Amino acid sequence: MALREQTAVTIIRPSRGWAALDLRDLWLYRELIYFLTWRDLKVRYKQTLLGAAWAILQPFLTMVVFTIFFGNFAKVSSEGFPYPVFSYAALLPWGLFSKALNDASRSLVGNSHMITKIYFPRLILPLSSVLSGVVDFGIAFLFLLGMMAFYGLYPTWGILLLPLLLLLALVTALGVGLWLSALNVLYRDVGYALPFLTQLWMFVSPIIYSINTVPEQWRLVYALNPMTGVVQGFRWALLGSQTDQLGLILAISSATAIVMLISGLFYFRRMERLFADRV
Repeated sequence: MALREQTAVTIIRPSRGWAALDLRDLWLYRELIYFLTWRDLKVRYKQTLLGAAWAILQPFLTMVVFTIFFGNFAKVSSEGFPYPVFSYAALLPWGLFSKALNDASRSLVGNSHMITKIYFPRLILPLSSVLSGVVDFGIAFLFLLGMMAFYGLYPTWGILLLPLLLLLALVTALGVGLWLSALNVLYRDVGYALPFLTQLWMFVSPIIYSINTVPEQWRLVYALNPMTGVVQGFRWALLGSQTDQLGLILAISSATAIVMLISGLFYFRRMERLFADRV
């Protein structure tokens, strides 16, 4: 009598309550992360005349507007640096953060066809959306170095810490993006409120103005905004901008970003079982 072949059966059940993060699945599906990141890059510039030049054009035009109205007309302090470089050095990490936040927040709704048909760790969608913006950042960063050379400015040794500041911006975007992407599945209002939230966040970050204009007794409270540490850290690393208690500001901003990320991960995992039904 022939023996029947044993077939392995995997049963996938939705998590209930506060599930464990189980982040090791991200490593198992690392090729999917790469594929989705590369897909986002190709789709972004498909059938465009300027292609990757948009990565430079968008922050450049914003810098021109800021320079005219805030640098020339309003005479906003730029700590003694040329205002175009001063504002562009802040717009560079801000552009990475805002794009990553918007893409991550819409990633689940935008990929509903995948969520309802196949299984994979849903966390991959906001994660790949965040990573795809790093390429644009790299292109725009080269343009910033050219601007600095034009004005006779050169990076300080602090440029070696830029990868950590870049990581802080990505962690912040992913942490908030996890909250908003999960909420966006349940409440489409999030998609409508997102542009207003991003614009408001920009004005409460030291992009147009210097953090030194904020009263000293409020700076540590101001540092609860993680982008405060990122933006001022970029100016310090690239231009040598001096700020009292910069180390403490960076520590507070980093702690806030980590709390956002961890809480976002747990909330995302808790709501994950509802995505296929609600998306």
